[in-house]
Amino acid sequence: MEHKDKTILVTGSTDGVGRVVAERLGAAGARVLVHGRDAGRGKATVAAIEAKGGEAEFLAADLASLAEVRRLAEAVRARTDRLDILINNAGVGTGGQGAKRQVSADGYELRFAVNYLAGFLLTCELLPLLKAGAPARIVNVASAGQQAIDFDDVMLTHGYSGVRAYCQSKLAQILFTVDLAQQLEGTGITVNALHPASYMDTTMVRQAGVRPLSSVETGADAILNLATSPALERRSGRYFDGQRESRADAQAYDKKARRRLRALSLELTGQSSATSKEQHP
Repeated sequence: MEHKDKTILVTGSTDGVGRVVAERLGAAGARVLVHGRDAGRGKATVAAIEAKGGEAEFLAADLASLAEVRRLAEAVRARTDRLDILINNAGVGTGGQGAKRQVSADGYELRFAVNYLAGFLLTCELLPLLKAGAPARIVNVASAGQQAIDFDDVMLTHGYSGVRAYCQSKLAQILFTVDLAQQLEGTGITVNALHPASYMDTTMVRQAGVRPLSSVETGADAILNLATSPALERRSGRYFDGQRESRADAQAYDKKARRRLRALSLELTGQSSATSKEQHP
């Protein structure tokens, strides 16, 4: 797997499966833009990539703030004029049993904001770079844990649970994947989503009080398959369970639901109609 001269952004890549993915891409010759919140872990990840002969740079951003998502996009634009692969991996888990409802810096339900809205906005902001890097790929790291979006209570102000919030946010990623794939048809950019592996040995899983069942290496294999496999050229708008193509929750294939989510997402992220037309061809 050679990725010389390719620039790849991996969000949430200072820990867990994201770090494994970033290190493998760096070892394969890619220039990796490492994202995370913690500068110490970011420096360590960059050092690990460089120790294996790779090239990497750390970009700090808290994806619970849309302003920071925009700053992250600006930092990427300042460092490259093209992007070959975007891996939206960063996220927060269920929070474990009895998790309380939390909100983002913008006042949105935290899991919807971090797991979905941040990736939505970042992808929209970086589409011009991805078009410049075409053929390019977008990989959305979702989950097999999915729950239909309640458009009457997207922010889950009633009957909140961390599991429900997490599963709704992950399905939102898949709706976005299917929707964006259709809009990007003919641009040379593909977008796919996946459930990398069940209960990987990550901080997120341990914080939820769940015993890990899979290794981060298994999850990394699945993510890298979508990001780099020649077999997936021109295949877009798909959902994978590990390395096997699968079917997501039925709502992912509901055009009306996808349109509603797109309109809501544009509104919540404050994108102008002119911007949305440019970024959503």
